[in-house]
Amino acid sequence: MKFFVDTAEIDAIAELNDLGMVDGVTTNPSLILKSGRNILEVTKEICDLVEGPVSAEVVALKADDMIAEGRKLAEIADNIVVKLPLTWDGLKACKVLSGEGKMVNVTLCFSANQALIAAKAGATFISPFIGRLDDINIDGMDLIQDIRVVYDNYGFETEILAASIRTVNHVLEAARIGSDVMTAPPEVIKKLASHPLTDKGLEQFMADWAKTGQNIL
Repeated sequence: MKFFVDTAEIDAIAELNDLGMVDGVTTNPSLILKSGRNILEVTKEICDLVEGPVSAEVVALKADDMIAEGRKLAEIADNIVVKLPLTWDGLKACKVLSGEGKMVNVTLCFSANQALIAAKAGATFISPFIGRLDDINIDGMDLIQDIRVVYDNYGFETEILAASIRTVNHVLEAARIGSDVMTAPPEVIKKLASHPLTDKGLEQFMADWAKTGQNIL
């Protein structure tokens, strides 16, 4: 499973990238706001840092305007993925931009039917939102499973990009189901390394080592 980092914070991306944990980056208007940076400037900086796909989202609501914004964003770098909302206008824009050879990430997906038509419109990635479904007492992982089955049934090449991931359990379940990609905030990715028994074991090792009175260096 590929790891995308869901942030526009350069330092956080760089730290994870140095560890080989970054296969791509996803951004959205909320993350750009949080970064306090100009969208074109920060997106270019991310693209220069990361080799994999970098999603940059349009803010227009009409297809023609989405297409124009998508073309502008795609000029930033070769690894730009134009991020479009899963609306009828978004699907129209997806068809045009994907037809021009641009990578497209269709976002805000909350049903397998939406994922199906996004794939038929030529989406490179589909972004189902797990956490936001959990918020309304619907199991977000059921959506990932449904999309996996539908895509496998018909050989769609659109990659499932599990989004709105908030916990390490979300990551594990997405991997079990077979999501192609997951995108998560840096803090969630870091928590994948944590386990209380690891901490307890290390504490015991260090206590025993101190008793030996030895040094390695």
